[in-house]
Amino acid sequence: MTQPHRTPWIAVLAAASMLAVAGIAHGAEAPPLRLVNVNGSGEVKAQPDMAYVSLGIESRKPTLAAARTEVTEAVDRVLALTRELKIDPKYVDSTRLQVQPDYRWDEKGSKQVLLGYVVSRQIEVEVRDLDRLGTLLEKSVSAGVNQLGGARLDSSRRKELEREAMKLAVDDARLNADTLARAAGARLGPVQSLSAAGSMPVPMYSQRNMSMATAAASDAAEQGYQPSEMKFTSSVTAQFELQLP
Repeated sequence: MTQPHRTPWIAVLAAASMLAVAGIAHGAEAPPLRLVNVNGSGEVKAQPDMAYVSLGIESRKPTLAAARTEVTEAVDRVLALTRELKIDPKYVDSTRLQVQPDYRWDEKGSKQVLLGYVVSRQIEVEVRDLDRLGTLLEKSVSAGVNQLGGARLDSSRRKELEREAMKLAVDDARLNADTLARAAGARLGPVQSLSAAGSMPVPMYSQRNMSMATAAASDAAEQGYQPSEMKFTSSVTAQFELQLP
């Protein structure tokens, strides 16, 4: 009886190695991708619908008790104002407290002399209704705020608007790449790489007569406040494949 033919394992391995080497050689001969690099930009404009306000109260007194009392009373008045304006307490943070001694350097005695104490509190308010913003800024000064940081405007749709600007930037990059490809007599292929960067100018709440003295002396809640328009921008860098006809 004739024995069945068996291929030695060493021959199988050798054949597999030759095929692998042939495959690598074939891949090495593939022409490199033809690429085009472009930039794109996108911008979305929107009206702000919320604001962040920083209100500071500072007191310098000979005794710590006197400084703390003055600040505490002013904070109570500001918190009462936020309740009057129907601002939800969860949007009001008054926990930032700082206490430090107040010294003067005595040249004659070459030593520091304690003059008293400085107590300060920061109240951060998130205003969800911009119609109340002017009243809050005006009346907070009368309530005892002596460090008015202004208002930083924002949008409750920030993420949505940022993504919309990003999409416009990608569309712009693709259009730029397609224009270059057509000019070079080629077709635009799939995207090979894509990176994005975004920025948003932060508009402030503008006001006529910005001095505290004017604001404190006035009984009017509004003095020419005008919120600025917000611009959400995005830029992308993209790399596309070029395909020859």
